[in-house]
Amino acid sequence: MLSNKSKAIGFILLSAFGFALMSTFVRLAGDLPSMQKSFFRNLVAMVVAAVALRRKGVSWKWEKGNLPMLLLRATCGTLGILCNYYAIDRLVLADANILNKMSPFFAILFSLFMLKERANVWQYLAVLAAFGGSMLIIKPGFSADMFPALIGLFGGIFAGAAYTAVRALSKKGENSARIVFFFSTFSTLVCLPYLIVDFHPMQWWQLASLLGAGAAATLGQFGVTLAYAHAPAKEISVFDYTQVLFSALLGFFLFNQIPDGLSVLGYIVICGVSVLMFFYNRTLESREQANGRS
Repeated sequence: MLSNKSKAIGFILLSAFGFALMSTFVRLAGDLPSMQKSFFRNLVAMVVAAVALRRKGVSWKWEKGNLPMLLLRATCGTLGILCNYYAIDRLVLADANILNKMSPFFAILFSLFMLKERANVWQYLAVLAAFGGSMLIIKPGFSADMFPALIGLFGGIFAGAAYTAVRALSKKGENSARIVFFFSTFSTLVCLPYLIVDFHPMQWWQLASLLGAGAAATLGQFGVTLAYAHAPAKEISVFDYTQVLFSALLGFFLFNQIPDGLSVLGYIVICGVSVLMFFYNRTLESREQANGRS
């Protein structure tokens, strides 16, 4: 039987693939406002979460005392999406994705203050090493693109705070589908007034791309919600960097993007750190179980 850590790793990998696919669909949707793209992304997630709640017979009402944290998760998540979509539309796909991948780093920092979950030195070093590998891919030097790059960075910060809120809610017994539903409904309602005032007509392929982005984002959202429900950020955040690898593969097959030598080195670093952390966490877990039996 899989441990909670192993399940969390599987969920975070599924989430990484979902969000990489989402970014690809957002880019394929073309020149549409970020608010309009976000609306359709959240609308699909809201419907799927609502169906999941109904099928499981789970109440729509949140657990007592969880509303402030749900609002924090929804607000930070919405700001994170809008910043990320803004960056995707104005930067190359790899740059936008890697800026969003600052979220695991900030999740560990937010977890320290919000949840009192401390990582050990090896886990901190692993995240830094993975981030360093990501920098080999992005090769910083944004020049004229500094403003959208900063917006993308803020997207990563907001996402890190949102993921920490998910962890806090899960520890308080909040249902995963209800967390996704609350967030998606909140984001949809935030974007709706803008959509009414400044709707941009779409071609059929743009609508299909946005619905695809919504489906992929739903996969990613459920994956990350379940991942942080099963394990703290310090134990799984490094695996979230695999989104960069998935994005590179999608970019190659769909946009004919071929990575250079430094990018390939970055992929190797990220994969290597992920594998090492997987075995490190398994060893650590075995020691904890052995100490518990002694």
